Amino acid sequence: MITAHGAARPFWCAGRQERGEAVLAVHSPWDDSLVGTVEVPGEEQVERAVAAAVAVEKEFGATPAYRRADALDHVARRLTERAEEMAQLITAESGKPLKWSRIEVARAVSVFRLAAEEARRFNGAEGQRLDTDPSGTGRLALVRRFPKGVVLGIAPFNFPLNLVAHKVAPAIAVGAPIILKPAPATPLSALVLGELLAETDLPAGSWSILPVPNDRMPGLVQDERLPVISFTGSDAVGYSIQDSVPRKHVTLELGGNGAAVVLADFSSEADLDWAAARIATFANYQGGQSCISVQRVIADATVYDRLVEKLAAKLGEQIAGDPHDDSVDVGPLITEAAAQRVESWVQEATAGGAKVLAGGPRAGALHPPTLLSDVPSGARLATEEAFGPVMTIEAVNGTDEAFAAVNDSRFGLQAGVFTHGVETAFRAHRELEVGGVIIGDVPSYRADQMPYGGVKASGVGREGVAYAMADYTYERVLVLTQLNL
Repeated sequence: MITAHGAARPFWCAGRQERGEAVLAVHSPWDDSLVGTVEVPGEEQVERAVAAAVAVEKEFGATPAYRRADALDHVARRLTERAEEMAQLITAESGKPLKWSRIEVARAVSVFRLAAEEARRFNGAEGQRLDTDPSGTGRLALVRRFPKGVVLGIAPFNFPLNLVAHKVAPAIAVGAPIILKPAPATPLSALVLGELLAETDLPAGSWSILPVPNDRMPGLVQDERLPVISFTGSDAVGYSIQDSVPRKHVTLELGGNGAAVVLADFSSEADLDWAAARIATFANYQGGQSCISVQRVIADATVYDRLVEKLAAKLGEQIAGDPHDDSVDVGPLITEAAAQRVESWVQEATAGGAKVLAGGPRAGALHPPTLLSDVPSGARLATEEAFGPVMTIEAVNGTDEAFAAVNDSRFGLQAGVFTHGVETAFRAHRELEVGGVIIGDVPSYRADQMPYGGVKASGVGREGVAYAMADYTYERVLVLTQLNL
């Protein structure tokens, strides 16, 4: 909700704090209390931010690597110093349990640290000899990478600091100016990050953080001065962006309905205890609001019954409640409407014959961890991204059926395969239609340096610091002639 002016947190226009034409109120998903207010930039201020980014593009691209790396190192250090403050803020604005908010801050620290390291070694230079044919005698090619231009980063609400970091840090590392649009529901963490960036000597105009409402996003998307777009969010919005600007470079990190496969060889009591614990935790760890949370459990028939029993028990151990409580595992969804949608999908599935094996009633925005079996193939819980603390389980006969079930989805972000077989692991890597295969664990595992992204409706392009840096740059070749090689 945008309200009248008040004592609100300023936004960042070309590296400087400014006040806007109105303010945005940010409320807690847990109790709807006012967490803070944020200044909203006007059209003239957005224009100045974009113009400043374009004006500094050449200067920033030519900035020595050590300066960019030093700035990134500084942000990593300051995030570490303010870690608890940042974690409390993430919990307040997103409803994420404090234990997970602390992990998010630690991951954001790693992203900036990794970006600093990559900035120092990412010269993008490759020498090629051209005298492999007579016409290339005396010639040498040097291939270097240069920024494609100003980046428009559009971040989601579910990781309001770390997914912002995954857009900002790689851009700074390669010397690409960035205009960041945080999610309207969770802009506070990004604006505090701006305080840390402002402490560096990055050129004015090289970054802006503009908490504009979503209905003003198309204007930024269509702006021809912003040739690179990095978007994380729903597939519907992501592909509408891509369709609207087919000549831009667009990276889309979209949704998924992550599958965790438990195969027949993963059958000891210790194996199944591990699988059940990991699945129960990572189906619910962000209130299920993670694109790689476990939504579909696919179990070999030989382990199905024991896994169901252990999984239901582990779900019963998940503590749902006030996200500020250190003991809480599962907090509220971002809004009560989001929880109502998840509830309606569960009701749709049960009306079609599904059985609720674990769960309970919704309480406002808090939806309990829920497990269903016998879900009809056409139900939304089976085909779409639930983005809530709900998962389904089905029995299959053998690896062939298991992998076919994983691929029977329009999404393809990550999959987890619980197996001890090395050959099975390589087969999964070869056959599963996803961007990442996690062996011996859930699909929810992500290290911030690894390539991250999906196929099919889960997006295009890759995040992960070095991979995003490559995504923000292009190769330019220099040919040297008449050399005595």
